[in-house]
Order: sequence, then C-alpha cells, then structure tokens
Amino acid sequence: MKLMIRKDSKGVLTGYVAKKDLEEPIIAMANPDMWGGVVTLANGWQFDLPAMPGATSLPITVEARRLALAEDAGD
Repeated sequence: MKLMIRKDSKGVLTGYVAKKDLEEPIIAMANPDMWGGVVTLANGWQFDLPAMPGATSLPITVEARRLALAEDAGD
C-alpha cells in the first residue's frame, strides 16, 4: 500500500494513505530512524516500512505493508 510520510510545520511525522484518504500522526516507531521497521498511526494502523537510509528526505511516498490488527481478523 502506498504511504506518504511527511513532517508538518510543528515537526510531527504523519502518514497519508491516498487510497483511503486517511492522514494520521505517527505515534510509535519500532526503529529510532523509522525505516526498516513498523510504524503505528494514531488510528491504530501499523505499517512495515522498507529499509532506507536514516537521512532520507521527507516528504516521500513508499510501498509499505499494512499489518493486520486483531480486530481486522474477523473481517
């Protein structure tokens, strides 16, 4: 799934999923530099990001894999 990651004027990282017209702040990161790990959006969605250099400039659109949540398993 395409995920655009950007940093707003206040320095908050956000993720935008165009397919769902959804933009949420990133509230947790598995890796301090974000890349190559899982990030969690404020709505609970989790994405596995590709490995990239820590100094990758933003905004950027990446192909990220959305991880299923426990409540999504029954859908």
